[in-house]
Amino acid sequence: MIKVLIVDDEMTARNFLHRLIIDFVPEISEVRIARSAADARNILHDFEPDIAFVDIEMPYQNGFELLIKLKNPQFDVIFTTAHNRYAIQALRFSALDYLLKPIDPKELIGAMQRYLIKRSASPKKRKVYENFIQNAETKDPKGFRLAVTSSKGAFFFPLCEVLRIESDRNYSVIHLTDRKKPFVATKTLKHYEEVLAHLKFIRVHKSHLVNSEHVMRISNSFDYLVLSDGTRIAISRRKRQAVLNLLNVP
Repeated sequence: MIKVLIVDDEMTARNFLHRLIIDFVPEISEVRIARSAADARNILHDFEPDIAFVDIEMPYQNGFELLIKLKNPQFDVIFTTAHNRYAIQALRFSALDYLLKPIDPKELIGAMQRYLIKRSASPKKRKVYENFIQNAETKDPKGFRLAVTSSKGAFFFPLCEVLRIESDRNYSVIHLTDRKKPFVATKTLKHYEEVLAHLKFIRVHKSHLVNSEHVMRISNSFDYLVLSDGTRIAISRRKRQAVLNLLNVP
C-alpha cells in the first residue's frame, strides 16, 4: 500500500485533498499532513512516504525550496498549485507532475495512475526541481530549458537547440543542433506539442513538430520545409495552411 505526505499551509486545501484521497484513492493506506516546509521536515525524520503532495506557494519556504534542500528525497512528488498559466507552463517544461487547485477528483486519479505506472524515484529529481526554478525565474519562455525524460534519466535542453521532434509510436525522437545522434524521449509527440504551444513550434505533419526558428525556407509548392541542418520535412495537406499562417507566408 502507498504512504502519502500532504504539505500545504492552507487548512481548507489540506482537508479537501485528504478527503479526496479517502474517497477516490483506495491504494493509499496512510496519510500524514504538514502545515509548512519546516513541519514537513520534522515529519520526514521518522516517516518515509511513497509520494508527497506539495503546495508550491507557502510562507517562509516554498515547496521547491523544501525539496531542493532535502539531501536525497526517495519519494515521488505531485505539486498542487493555484498558479497562473506562466508558472504552470514552467512546471510542464520541467517534466513535473502537478494538480491545479481546486483539485478535480478525476485529475487526482489520473496523477495516481501515472505514479503507479512509474513508481520509482528519479536520481535526477533534484536537477528537475532546480530546472523548474530556473524556468520560473526566466522572464521570456524562449529562455526555458526543456526537461526531457528518457530511460537514462532527465536531460535539459535550451529551446534554441531543438531542431525538430519526431514521433515514434509512444516515444519521441528529439533532433538537436549539436548532436549527430538523436535523443529518444519517453513522452509522446502530442505531449511536446502541448508543452511547446505558443512558442513557434509547428506541427507540420502527424509525425513531426518543427522549431520555426530553424526553418530556412519553404518549397515553391509548399509541400516541404528545409531546416538549418539541411533536413527536408514534409508538410501534410491538412497542416499546410496553418503552417503558412504561422510562418507568415502570404
